[in-house]
Amino acid sequence: MSNMTKKNFDQPDDIMKPAEKIQMATVMFSNVKVQRFTGQPGWQWSKDLKAVFKTESCPIDHVLYVVSGGLHVKMDDGQELDFAAGDVAHIPPGHDGWGVGDEPTVWLEIPH
Repeated sequence: MSNMTKKNFDQPDDIMKPAEKIQMATVMFSNVKVQRFTGQPGWQWSKDLKAVFKTESCPIDHVLYVVSGGLHVKMDDGQELDFAAGDVAHIPPGHDGWGVGDEPTVWLEIPH
């Protein structure tokens, strides 16, 4: 019989701060990871993470759930969309994204 597991982002397995305005907390369940991203007001992928990835736009295929705050995404082809708390999103590679408003943007991702 399998055992249940409980974890909390207050005590994650890993915390990374790839840029001044972005923090990523990770909890692991054997081969599944769940990540909580927190973007401080004013964060933007092209300003804060472009130098980290060394690409013109974000190369990651995201499936995410917005917990709080707002997120605006602009695809390389010009398509734009806003996401708010409660939204579930699929954002393919080739985009820029940034927080909207005066509060942190918090979202959860399960990398696939």
